[in-house]
Amino acid sequence: MPAAERYLKPEVVNQIKRLDLRAQFIVKGFLHGLHASPFHGFSVEFSEHRKYTPGDDPKDIDWLVYAKTDKYYVKKFEAETNMTGYLVMDLSRSMGYTYRQELTKFDYAVCLAAALAYLMIHQQDPVGLLTFDRKLRGSLAPRSRRSHLGDLLSLLARSKPEGETDIAASLVQVAALLKHASLVMVFSDLLGDPDAVLESLYRLRHGGHDVIVFHILDEAEVRFPFGGMVELEDPEDHRRLAIDADGFRRDYLAELDAFRDRYRRECAQARIDYVPLDTSVQFDRALMEYLVNRAARG
Repeated sequence: MPAAERYLKPEVVNQIKRLDLRAQFIVKGFLHGLHASPFHGFSVEFSEHRKYTPGDDPKDIDWLVYAKTDKYYVKKFEAETNMTGYLVMDLSRSMGYTYRQELTKFDYAVCLAAALAYLMIHQQDPVGLLTFDRKLRGSLAPRSRRSHLGDLLSLLARSKPEGETDIAASLVQVAALLKHASLVMVFSDLLGDPDAVLESLYRLRHGGHDVIVFHILDEAEVRFPFGGMVELEDPEDHRRLAIDADGFRRDYLAELDAFRDRYRRECAQARIDYVPLDTSVQFDRALMEYLVNRAARG
Protein backbone atom coordinates (compact mmCIF):
# COMPACT_ATOMS: atom_id res chain seq x y z
CA MET A 1 0.00 0.00 0.00
CA PRO A 2 2.60 2.60 -0.99
CA ALA A 3 0.09 5.47 -1.25
CA ALA A 4 -0.88 5.02 2.39
CA GLU A 5 2.57 4.50 3.86
CA ARG A 6 2.78 7.84 5.63
CA TYR A 7 -0.41 7.03 7.55
CA LEU A 8 0.78 3.52 8.35
CA LYS A 9 4.04 4.36 10.09
CA PRO A 10 4.97 1.69 12.67
CA GLU A 11 4.20 4.03 15.55
CA VAL A 12 0.73 4.77 14.14
CA VAL A 13 -0.01 1.07 13.61
CA ASN A 14 1.19 0.32 17.16
CA GLN A 15 -1.01 3.07 18.58
CA ILE A 16 -4.06 1.67 16.79
CA LYS A 17 -3.30 -1.89 17.93
CA ARG A 18 -2.69 -0.74 21.48
CA LEU A 19 -6.00 1.10 21.44
CA ASP A 20 -7.71 -2.03 20.14
CA LEU A 21 -6.34 -4.20 22.95
CA ARG A 22 -7.30 -1.73 25.68
CA ALA A 23 -10.68 -0.74 24.32
CA GLN A 24 -12.23 -3.76 22.62
CA PHE A 25 -15.05 -4.23 25.16
CA ILE A 26 -15.68 -0.47 25.24
CA VAL A 27 -15.81 -0.25 21.45
CA LYS A 28 -18.19 -3.20 21.29
CA GLY A 29 -20.54 -1.49 23.70
CA PHE A 30 -20.09 1.84 21.92
CA LEU A 31 -21.07 0.41 18.55
CA HIS A 32 -23.91 -1.69 19.95
CA GLY A 33 -25.18 1.44 21.64
CA LEU A 34 -25.40 3.10 18.24
CA HIS A 35 -27.35 0.28 16.62
CA ALA A 36 -31.08 0.78 16.29
CA SER A 37 -32.94 1.13 19.57
CA PRO A 38 -33.15 -0.62 22.03
CA PHE A 39 -29.37 -1.12 22.16
CA HIS A 40 -28.10 1.04 25.02
CA GLY A 41 -24.63 -0.03 26.08
CA PHE A 42 -23.03 -3.37 26.70
CA SER A 43 -25.99 -5.75 26.64
CA VAL A 44 -28.85 -6.32 24.24
CA GLU A 45 -32.17 -5.29 25.72
CA PHE A 46 -35.64 -6.42 24.71
CA SER A 47 -37.91 -3.97 22.91
CA GLU A 48 -41.33 -5.14 24.14
CA HIS A 49 -43.36 -8.05 25.49
CA ARG A 50 -45.92 -10.10 23.61
CA LYS A 51 -48.18 -12.96 24.62
CA TYR A 52 -46.70 -16.45 24.55
CA THR A 53 -47.87 -18.56 21.61
CA PRO A 54 -47.22 -22.26 20.92
CA GLY A 55 -43.84 -22.66 19.23
CA ASP A 56 -42.14 -19.86 21.21
CA ASP A 57 -39.04 -20.84 23.14
CA PRO A 58 -40.02 -21.26 26.82
CA LYS A 59 -36.64 -19.79 27.77
CA ASP A 60 -37.91 -16.41 26.52
CA ILE A 61 -40.83 -16.33 28.98
CA ASP A 62 -40.56 -13.40 31.38
CA TRP A 63 -41.30 -15.05 34.74
CA LEU A 64 -41.42 -11.72 36.57
CA VAL A 65 -44.30 -10.64 34.35
CA TYR A 66 -45.98 -14.03 34.88
CA ALA A 67 -45.68 -13.60 38.66
CA LYS A 68 -47.46 -10.24 38.44
CA THR A 69 -50.11 -11.05 35.83
CA ASP A 70 -50.50 -14.86 35.96
CA LYS A 71 -50.10 -14.77 32.16
CA TYR A 72 -47.29 -15.91 29.92
CA TYR A 73 -45.39 -13.22 28.04
CA VAL A 74 -42.16 -13.55 26.09
CA LYS A 75 -39.46 -10.95 25.62
CA LYS A 76 -39.36 -9.77 22.04
CA PHE A 77 -35.77 -8.94 21.11
CA GLU A 78 -34.82 -6.41 18.48
CA ALA A 79 -32.73 -8.11 15.81
CA GLU A 80 -29.19 -6.78 15.79
CA THR A 81 -28.01 -5.23 12.55
CA ASN A 82 -24.67 -3.84 11.50
CA MET A 83 -24.13 -0.13 11.92
CA THR A 84 -22.81 1.51 8.76
CA GLY A 85 -20.28 4.25 9.43
CA TYR A 86 -19.15 7.13 7.23
CA LEU A 87 -15.92 9.06 7.78
CA VAL A 88 -16.58 12.61 6.53
CA MET A 89 -13.27 14.42 6.04
CA ASP A 90 -12.69 18.18 5.60
CA LEU A 91 -10.16 18.93 2.82
CA SER A 92 -10.13 22.70 3.33
CA ARG A 93 -6.78 24.48 3.09
CA SER A 94 -6.86 25.34 6.79
CA MET A 95 -6.73 21.62 7.66
CA GLY A 96 -3.16 21.53 6.30
CA TYR A 97 -1.92 23.85 9.05
CA THR A 98 0.56 23.04 11.80
CA TYR A 99 2.66 25.44 13.86
CA ARG A 100 5.11 23.15 15.64
CA GLN A 101 3.45 19.73 15.84
CA GLU A 102 4.60 16.89 13.58
CA LEU A 103 1.05 16.30 12.35
CA THR A 104 -1.10 18.85 10.56
CA LYS A 105 -4.78 18.96 11.48
CA PHE A 106 -5.48 16.84 8.40
CA ASP A 107 -2.81 14.26 9.31
CA TYR A 108 -4.23 14.08 12.83
CA ALA A 109 -7.76 13.62 11.45
CA VAL A 110 -6.56 10.80 9.19
CA CYS A 111 -4.90 8.97 12.10
CA LEU A 112 -8.09 9.33 14.14
CA ALA A 113 -10.26 8.18 11.23
CA ALA A 114 -7.94 5.21 10.60
CA ALA A 115 -8.28 4.12 14.24
CA LEU A 116 -12.08 4.35 14.13
CA ALA A 117 -12.22 2.50 10.81
CA TYR A 118 -9.90 -0.19 12.17
CA LEU A 119 -12.06 -0.68 15.24
CA MET A 120 -15.34 -0.74 13.33
CA ILE A 121 -14.04 -3.17 10.70
CA HIS A 122 -12.83 -5.47 13.47
CA GLN A 123 -16.41 -5.38 14.79
CA GLN A 124 -17.53 -6.30 11.23
CA ASP A 125 -19.30 -2.97 10.83
CA PRO A 126 -18.93 -1.48 7.32
CA VAL A 127 -17.24 1.92 6.97
CA GLY A 128 -17.27 4.33 4.03
CA LEU A 129 -15.48 7.60 3.32
CA LEU A 130 -16.61 11.00 2.03
CA THR A 131 -14.24 13.94 1.51
CA PHE A 132 -15.25 17.56 0.95
CA ASP A 133 -14.13 21.15 0.57
CA ARG A 134 -16.74 23.41 -1.07
CA LYS A 135 -18.65 20.24 -2.02
CA LEU A 136 -18.18 16.48 -1.86
CA ARG A 137 -14.96 15.51 -3.65
CA GLY A 138 -14.30 11.82 -3.11
CA SER A 139 -16.16 8.78 -1.85
CA LEU A 140 -15.64 5.14 -1.00
CA ALA A 141 -18.60 2.84 -0.43
CA PRO A 142 -18.86 1.18 3.01
CA ARG A 143 -17.18 -2.22 3.38
CA SER A 144 -16.31 -4.35 6.38
CA ARG A 145 -13.52 -6.53 4.96
CA ARG A 146 -10.06 -6.13 6.52
CA SER A 147 -8.43 -4.94 3.27
CA HIS A 148 -10.86 -2.00 3.15
CA LEU A 149 -8.77 -0.08 5.69
CA GLY A 150 -5.97 0.09 3.12
CA ASP A 151 -8.43 1.37 0.49
CA LEU A 152 -9.62 4.10 2.87
CA LEU A 153 -6.07 5.19 3.70
CA SER A 154 -5.02 5.14 0.05
CA LEU A 155 -7.84 7.52 -0.88
CA LEU A 156 -6.98 9.80 2.04
CA ALA A 157 -3.28 9.77 1.12
CA ARG A 158 -4.20 10.96 -2.37
CA SER A 159 -6.40 13.73 -0.94
CA LYS A 160 -4.86 17.14 -0.30
CA PRO A 161 -6.20 19.78 2.12
CA GLU A 162 -5.90 22.72 -0.23
CA GLY A 163 -9.37 23.90 -1.28
CA GLU A 164 -11.72 26.60 -0.05
CA THR A 165 -14.43 25.19 2.16
CA ASP A 166 -18.18 25.22 2.60
CA ILE A 167 -18.79 22.85 5.48
CA ALA A 168 -22.53 23.45 5.71
CA ALA A 169 -23.27 22.89 2.00
CA SER A 170 -21.12 19.75 2.00
CA LEU A 171 -22.92 18.28 5.02
CA VAL A 172 -26.27 19.02 3.36
CA GLN A 173 -25.00 16.95 0.42
CA VAL A 174 -24.04 14.16 2.82
CA ALA A 175 -27.54 14.21 4.34
CA ALA A 176 -29.12 13.95 0.87
CA LEU A 177 -26.78 11.12 -0.13
CA LEU A 178 -27.38 8.78 2.82
CA LYS A 179 -30.53 6.71 2.43
CA HIS A 180 -30.28 4.62 5.61
CA ALA A 181 -29.61 5.53 9.23
CA SER A 182 -25.84 5.57 9.67
CA LEU A 183 -23.08 6.67 11.99
CA VAL A 184 -21.66 9.90 10.52
CA MET A 185 -18.21 10.90 11.85
CA VAL A 186 -17.22 14.42 10.81
CA PHE A 187 -13.54 15.50 11.01
CA SER A 188 -13.12 19.27 10.63
CA ASP A 189 -11.68 22.41 12.17
CA LEU A 190 -15.18 23.95 11.72
CA LEU A 191 -13.78 27.20 10.35
CA GLY A 192 -17.03 28.39 8.82
CA ASP A 193 -20.27 30.09 9.76
CA PRO A 194 -21.43 28.21 12.90
CA ASP A 195 -25.11 29.03 12.24
CA ALA A 196 -25.01 27.28 8.87
CA VAL A 197 -22.81 24.41 10.07
CA LEU A 198 -25.05 23.68 13.06
CA GLU A 199 -28.14 23.77 10.85
CA SER A 200 -26.57 21.17 8.54
CA LEU A 201 -25.64 18.99 11.53
CA TYR A 202 -29.25 19.19 12.77
CA ARG A 203 -30.40 18.06 9.32
CA LEU A 204 -28.17 14.99 9.56
CA ARG A 205 -29.44 14.22 13.05
CA HIS A 206 -33.08 14.68 12.05
CA GLY A 207 -32.45 12.25 9.19
CA GLY A 208 -32.03 9.52 11.80
CA HIS A 209 -28.24 9.42 11.76
CA ASP A 210 -25.96 9.23 14.77
CA VAL A 211 -23.50 12.10 14.41
CA ILE A 212 -20.08 12.60 15.98
CA VAL A 213 -18.19 15.84 15.31
CA PHE A 214 -14.44 15.64 15.89
CA HIS A 215 -13.46 19.31 16.11
CA ILE A 216 -9.74 19.31 15.37
CA LEU A 217 -7.62 22.39 15.98
CA ASP A 218 -3.87 22.85 15.96
CA GLU A 219 -2.20 23.14 19.33
CA ALA A 220 -1.26 26.76 18.49
CA GLU A 221 -4.88 27.61 17.67
CA VAL A 222 -5.90 26.41 21.13
CA ARG A 223 -3.05 27.89 23.20
CA PHE A 224 -1.94 30.92 21.11
CA PRO A 225 1.78 30.62 21.98
CA PHE A 226 2.80 33.82 20.18
CA GLY A 227 4.42 36.96 21.62
CA GLY A 228 5.25 40.47 20.45
CA MET A 229 4.26 41.78 17.03
CA VAL A 230 3.30 38.95 14.70
CA GLU A 231 1.70 38.71 11.27
CA LEU A 232 -1.15 36.22 11.02
CA GLU A 233 -2.46 34.84 7.73
CA ASP A 234 -5.98 33.55 7.10
CA PRO A 235 -5.46 30.01 5.77
CA GLU A 236 -8.52 30.21 3.52
CA ASP A 237 -8.19 33.58 1.76
CA HIS A 238 -4.52 34.45 2.61
CA ARG A 239 -5.38 37.84 4.12
CA ARG A 240 -2.64 39.05 6.47
CA LEU A 241 -3.05 40.93 9.73
CA ALA A 242 -0.29 42.38 11.92
CA ILE A 243 -1.16 42.27 15.65
CA ASP A 244 0.35 42.65 19.10
CA ALA A 245 0.08 39.00 20.22
CA ASP A 246 0.40 39.77 23.93
CA GLY A 247 -2.47 42.26 23.84
CA PHE A 248 -4.58 40.05 21.57
CA ARG A 249 -4.20 36.75 23.45
CA ARG A 250 -6.92 37.21 26.10
CA ASP A 251 -9.59 38.27 23.59
CA TYR A 252 -8.61 35.48 21.20
CA LEU A 253 -8.82 32.76 23.86
CA ALA A 254 -12.17 34.11 25.08
CA GLU A 255 -13.53 33.98 21.53
CA LEU A 256 -12.23 30.44 21.07
CA ASP A 257 -13.84 29.31 24.34
CA ALA A 258 -17.16 30.86 23.29
CA PHE A 259 -16.90 29.19 19.86
CA ARG A 260 -16.29 25.73 21.34
CA ASP A 261 -18.87 26.21 24.09
CA ARG A 262 -21.55 27.04 21.55
CA TYR A 263 -20.86 23.86 19.61
CA ARG A 264 -20.73 21.84 22.83
CA ARG A 265 -24.03 23.25 24.08
CA GLU A 266 -26.04 23.13 20.85
CA CYS A 267 -24.74 19.71 19.81
CA ALA A 268 -25.70 18.34 23.23
CA GLN A 269 -29.23 19.69 22.80
CA ALA A 270 -29.48 17.92 19.43
CA ARG A 271 -27.95 14.68 20.81
CA ILE A 272 -24.88 15.08 18.60
CA ASP A 273 -21.53 14.06 20.07
CA TYR A 274 -19.10 16.98 20.00
CA VAL A 275 -15.44 16.10 20.62
CA PRO A 276 -13.02 19.07 20.82
CA LEU A 277 -9.41 18.02 20.14
CA ASP A 278 -6.06 19.58 19.47
CA THR A 279 -3.02 18.10 17.76
CA SER A 280 -0.84 18.04 20.88
CA VAL A 281 -2.90 15.15 22.33
CA GLN A 282 -1.99 11.67 21.04
CA PHE A 283 -4.88 10.54 18.89
CA ASP A 284 -5.18 7.11 20.54
CA ARG A 285 -5.43 8.69 24.01
CA ALA A 286 -7.97 11.23 22.75
CA LEU A 287 -10.09 8.50 21.16
CA MET A 288 -9.88 6.25 24.20
CA GLU A 289 -11.00 9.10 26.46
CA TYR A 290 -13.95 9.82 24.20
CA LEU A 291 -15.02 6.17 24.05
CA VAL A 292 -14.76 5.76 27.84
CA ASN A 293 -16.84 8.93 28.38
CA ARG A 294 -19.42 7.77 25.84
CA ALA A 295 -19.68 4.35 27.51
CA ALA A 296 -20.04 5.99 30.94
CA ARG A 297 -22.99 8.03 29.63
CA GLY A 298 -24.63 4.78 28.58
